[in-house]
Amino acid sequence: MADARRAARVLLVSAPASGQGKTTVSAALARKLCRDGRTVRVFKTGPDFLDPMMLARAAGAPVGTLDLWMVGADDCRRLLAQAAQEADVILVEGVMGLYDGTPSSADLARAFGLPVLAVIDASAMAQTAGALVAGLRDYGPVSLAGVVANRVAGEAHAAMVAGALRGVPLLGFLPAQESSLPERHLGLLPPHEVAAIDALLDDLADRLSLDAQALAGLPAIDLPAPEPATLPPLLAGRTIALAWDDAFVFAYPASISCLEAMGARVVAFSPLRDDAVPAGADAVYLPGGYPELHAETLARARRWQASMRDAHARGLPIYAECGGMMALAETLVDARGTAHAMAGLLSGRTVMQKRLAALGPQEWRTPAGALRGHAFHFSRFESPLAPCARALRHGGKDNDNTGEPVYRAGSLTASYFHAYFPSCPEAAAALFLPCAAA
Repeated sequence: MADARRAARVLLVSAPASGQGKTTVSAALARKLCRDGRTVRVFKTGPDFLDPMMLARAAGAPVGTLDLWMVGADDCRRLLAQAAQEADVILVEGVMGLYDGTPSSADLARAFGLPVLAVIDASAMAQTAGALVAGLRDYGPVSLAGVVANRVAGEAHAAMVAGALRGVPLLGFLPAQESSLPERHLGLLPPHEVAAIDALLDDLADRLSLDAQALAGLPAIDLPAPEPATLPPLLAGRTIALAWDDAFVFAYPASISCLEAMGARVVAFSPLRDDAVPAGADAVYLPGGYPELHAETLARARRWQASMRDAHARGLPIYAECGGMMALAETLVDARGTAHAMAGLLSGRTVMQKRLAALGPQEWRTPAGALRGHAFHFSRFESPLAPCARALRHGGKDNDNTGEPVYRAGSLTASYFHAYFPSCPEAAAALFLPCAAA
C-alpha cells in the first residue's frame, strides 16, 4: 500500500496581494467543479479559520491547513497525498501575496511541485496584467499554470487581458460582482451566518467563465500514498468538553482530530444555549470565536458560568484560547464600550478596540514541546496577573517578549495564542491532563 500512487490535478491559487479575490475565485472554482461531477478537496495555506469554513461549504468537504512552518513539510506532504487518494482536483488557496511571508505560498508550491493559478484583480488594468503575471512567474520562479482575471468588465476586457499574457493561459475570468462574500472585523462571515449562502456560491460559480479544456489538459501530479499517522494514546479514556457555537468557532479541525487520535472523546456543548459543562467531562476546551458579538447572551448564561466555576473549583484542566479566554475573564467590554460580566475565572477584563492588536505566527515552547500556531485579535487583556509563559513570534529572538502571554489560574490555562495541536501532540495533550495545573 505504501507504494500506491494516484495522479491528481493540483492548483495553488495565489495572487499578487491580499484583496485580489483568492477566496472568491477558489470558492467559485470548487463549487463549479463539484457541480460538474468532480471530486474536489481544498486546503488553505497559513493560519486561518474563516476562509476554510467558506471553502468547505463550496466544496462540500472539510478543508485542511497546509503551512511549511506551522504544519511542517512532512505533514503537508501526507495531507496532500491523502487528498489525492480521494480527489480528482486539489485546490490550495494561498495566503497574502504569492511571495509574502516566511515561508510563503511560493515556497509551498516549490516544495511540492504545485503549479500556481494566479488570481489578479483586473478591474483597473488591461495589458499591464501581462507584466504583473510575468513578474509573479519569474520572481521566484514558480510554475505558473494560468491566470484567472477577477472583476473584469466583460468578455472584451477579458480578451485584452488574455492577449497580454504572452503564452500564459487565461484559464478563466470572473466579472465584477454585485454581491460578494460578506466580511467583518476578523474576516469573512462564517457561512452559516450568511443568508442564502449556497445561492451566492452557485451564482459565483455560474459567473466564473472557465476554460474547462485547458484545465483538463493540465498535467497531473504524482503523489505518494500517505503513511498512516499514529499518535500515542495520551488522552485515552478522557472526555474533553468543547465549547462550540456561534461564539466559539475557531478551532482547527486537525486539532480536534489530533485529540481524538490520542484517545480523547470530544463532546460539544453550547455556552450560548446556557449549557452546563457536560457531566463526566475530564477537561474543558474553549476555543476562539466571537464572544464580543454575543457578550450580552454570555453574561446571562448563569448555568454555563456556574458550571465553569464548578469545573475550575474541582481542578478540571481548562484550556481557553483567545475568545475563550475573553469569556472566562471577569469582564468583557464590547466595541460600544458596554461592560458585560463574564465567568470570572481569570482576573482582569478584555476590551475591544478598533485597531488590530496582534497578527502573525507564533510558537509556545512548553515543557512537553513547542506548539506552533498564531495570534489574531482586536481586543486587549488588562489584568494584574503575571504571565506564566510567553509565546515567541515566528522569526523573533529568544528574548523577544512581544509574543502572546500565557496565563495560569489554578487548573485554567489561557492565552490569545491559537495552537495547532498536531504541531506537538504531546504538548497539546498536556493541556488537558491534570498536570497542566501544576
